[in-house]
Amino acid sequence: MKIALKSITLLLCLVLTLATYGCQNAPQENPVPSNNPAFPGGNSTISGSGATAENTDPVNDVDTDFAQSSEDMFTDRDTRTTYSGGTIITFNGSSASASGNGVSINGNTVTITADGTYILRGTLENGSLLVNVPDTAKPQLVFDGVNIHNDLGAALCILEGDKIFITLTQGSENSLSSGDSFAAVGDENVDGALYSKQDITLNGAGSLSVSSPAGHGIVGKDDVVITGGSYTLTAASHGIDANDSVRIRNASLIVEAGKDGVHVENTEDTTRGFFYMESGTLNLDVDGDGIDASAYIQIEDGTLQITAGGGAQNGTQSSSGSMGGPGGMGGFGGMGWGSTSSSSSSASGTSTKGIKASGSILINGGTFTIDSADDAVHSNTSAVIRDGTLTLSTGDDGIHADEYLTISGGMIVILKSYEGLEALNIEICGGDITMTCSDDGINAAGGTDNSGTGGMFGGDQFGGRGGMGGPGGMGGGMSAGNGSILISGGSIYMNASGDGIDANGSLTISGGLVTVCGPTQGDTAVLDFDTTGVITGGTFIGTGAYMMAQTFTDSEQGVISLSVGNQAAGTALTLTDAQGKVMISYTPALSYAIVIISTPEMVKGETYTISIGDNSGEFKAQ
Repeated sequence: MKIALKSITLLLCLVLTLATYGCQNAPQENPVPSNNPAFPGGNSTISGSGATAENTDPVNDVDTDFAQSSEDMFTDRDTRTTYSGGTIITFNGSSASASGNGVSINGNTVTITADGTYILRGTLENGSLLVNVPDTAKPQLVFDGVNIHNDLGAALCILEGDKIFITLTQGSENSLSSGDSFAAVGDENVDGALYSKQDITLNGAGSLSVSSPAGHGIVGKDDVVITGGSYTLTAASHGIDANDSVRIRNASLIVEAGKDGVHVENTEDTTRGFFYMESGTLNLDVDGDGIDASAYIQIEDGTLQITAGGGAQNGTQSSSGSMGGPGGMGGFGGMGWGSTSSSSSSASGTSTKGIKASGSILINGGTFTIDSADDAVHSNTSAVIRDGTLTLSTGDDGIHADEYLTISGGMIVILKSYEGLEALNIEICGGDITMTCSDDGINAAGGTDNSGTGGMFGGDQFGGRGGMGGPGGMGGGMSAGNGSILISGGSIYMNASGDGIDANGSLTISGGLVTVCGPTQGDTAVLDFDTTGVITGGTFIGTGAYMMAQTFTDSEQGVISLSVGNQAAGTALTLTDAQGKVMISYTPALSYAIVIISTPEMVKGETYTISIGDNSGEFKAQ
């Protein structure tokens, strides 16, 4: 629904009640972050408590009952790299030898048949290493400068055992590679250079290169745990393909893959098929998704650099059309239509998201640099971001969740996107968020975004010193969604070519700093909500187009909403109180035709001066 903006009048409606996933107000001393380009260098350009970027915790995190601890994910044995004695297996080109028991050698096929420790050295030019031990055994394979290549299948194939440990010795360089085809091993359809039917742990302080030009790099039919070492994976299909889980701690991985970088999927048990990362580095350059999990994704820390589908430049979206343009000094009428959600993929139709989960995503920390053709972060249910530094470029949404998106901390910089944040219900309690969007900045639409259509409008003007135009016409609306946007803290800046905040449902702002920098052309608006738009706290500054303009329906602090004609990009605006104190000074980066301002220091019924360029006027807060 679009409601005509009026110069000094707010439309009153019902106050929105907070949903159960709302935030508790627990502000801390944290002035406007320098990351906000609207107010660089802190809060010197904004006075009052509304300038504080509150950092609060959600009352109820959504779908985070999956949250695991390090103790849940890793055993002491997973990180143990020491060993004593053992059988030495030496590869000599096309042959091999063993110094002890538990090893069967048949030509160029070496099979480990008993529990114990095995130290592998040398090069096997065209053969394979098999592990087929009792189902209670937990053998340790120590890679100490071993290179195995198999033209016809997996270089290392683990068939039976309880759990197999691979330790890379300090400073050692090791490699496993397969050829252009895979032959079955018994009843097992092998499709990876390192293939395991059982749980597998890789650790140590050496390096391992895995090359698979016809299949996956590492395949684990159960858990794949990596707690140390450096890995370079090159695969035609998935870099790592696991059924139950992939768990990473203190390891470094570089993956180039023709499909997903890390793919975890369990079609039989919905509690399995998850990805967990506690620390380390993950560098993925893939044609498919960076990380794809059928259950959940939990990232505690680490450094992740992901390029998916060739990056944002390869994304394609379907965007809404627009009608109309910027108005003149005297106001105008116009008609516009609400936007529909984008649909993005690579040119091939392959899913090309940075981080994707069919279940929920929980990010508690880490440094992320994601450049993806489709969504940078995507959950089919809910996403929770508590901390971390995320730098995102995407051909579609920066962060998307079909149901709930909660952000309570961290720094998020969305350099390029179609829409910045999208979910059916969005809650922002804290954090430092900046975004550049070719469509909406924040969109409460979830997986099916269909915002309301607009009607015919009149308009007001900012007509020089003390000037004020006539009242606007009546807005129209033909939809009411069930989405919601709740903002109770943080610093949010959006440079949006579509709507700044688009709530297909309701909007409530109760704290933090929100800056919307929108364009003057097309069917766009600073605020677009279907039912109610309420501000009870915090600082809001919005500039943008007039034609589809909407303002808050209710407030507990003063609000001034103005039509200001056509102002060029870079035209400064200032809010001053009756004593001459500058409360807000801001220079929008885009041209604008309306201004909406509200801070906790603004009192309803009191008069304030708005200066825009060389013009100024006195207006009563509503």
